[in-house]
Amino acid sequence: MKILIITDAWFPQVNGVVRTLFKTRECLIAAGHEVDMVTPEPFFSVPLPSYPEIRIAPFANSAVRQKIKEYAPDALHIATEGPLGLAARRYAVKIDMPFTTAYHTRFPEYVKARTGIPLSVSYAFLRWFHKKSERVMVPTPAVVEALKDWHIGNPVLWPRGVDLDLFSPGKASFPSKSNPVFLSVGRVAVEKNLDAFLSLDLKGEKWVVGDGPDLQPLKKKYPNVTFFGMKSMEELPDYYRSADVFVFPSKTDTFGLVMLEAMGCGLPVAAYPVDGPIDVLGNTKSAVMDNDLKKACESAVHISKKSARKYAENFSWQTATEVFASHLETRKQNQTETNQEISSENTIDFKVSA
Repeated sequence: MKILIITDAWFPQVNGVVRTLFKTRECLIAAGHEVDMVTPEPFFSVPLPSYPEIRIAPFANSAVRQKIKEYAPDALHIATEGPLGLAARRYAVKIDMPFTTAYHTRFPEYVKARTGIPLSVSYAFLRWFHKKSERVMVPTPAVVEALKDWHIGNPVLWPRGVDLDLFSPGKASFPSKSNPVFLSVGRVAVEKNLDAFLSLDLKGEKWVVGDGPDLQPLKKKYPNVTFFGMKSMEELPDYYRSADVFVFPSKTDTFGLVMLEAMGCGLPVAAYPVDGPIDVLGNTKSAVMDNDLKKACESAVHISKKSARKYAENFSWQTATEVFASHLETRKQNQTETNQEISSENTIDFKVSA
């Protein structure tokens, strides 16, 4: 299958969306599909307001249109709702090309946390954006139900995996001053709820890996916390291996891929019992979910690293990618279904009752 993926999220960004798309493309190609991508990389880009580390390409409409026209994909997938996604959606609707979309992050909750804009406004935009999509791929059953409640598109489950070769147990690379070490990895922003973790009175050290608009304010507020800044995907395993517990304080993530990556390196997880962690961690004994995050952190210290690794091995990118491919809508498939509908509508029932 010839697949074109449009995404506003790509390298040098380091986040779960980018890693998901990177591994999905890799597995699609390994399965024999032809895959191309449209990303912000080759275009003029500007920093996203309040998120300077994220750059968007607002003036690429004609280039996106030309790429879709020239590449002529069997299946078009629009991964994000940013400028590139909007350009692709606009052209696909214009030429009546079927496409699928994805919902990776709780965008309305993030916008509300940073700007105060009501959820209803952002969800209205999402309802419009995904309305023409054949299927909206989402990471967990809870998100499927949430989108149904908001009447957003046709949500279907697209699970996630973890790169078990990259994220694997190993020797600690960074010595700690005192143990245990509690680590959090991700965007340093208000929606990640880092204050809930950093304000805890925990014995040992607290480490944070990541960048974002709240990095400098949190550095000033918590001088005893070690902030490492943004690290590449290849560098992350060294930080996971050097810690004792992975702390995931977010209450707004749709999935939280970093939890699986941490567990792949043998790191037990402490989190709140909310959507995201509940879907990822389930009933595993390799993590602790508690409304008292301090209690969760202190309990997770006693979980074996072998147990955490074993749980992560249940998540395969190959399986996740097979599900992704099965959800794609091809032009041929769409045309066949349309013709069948037309044929059915034009059929006259000549049966006469006895």
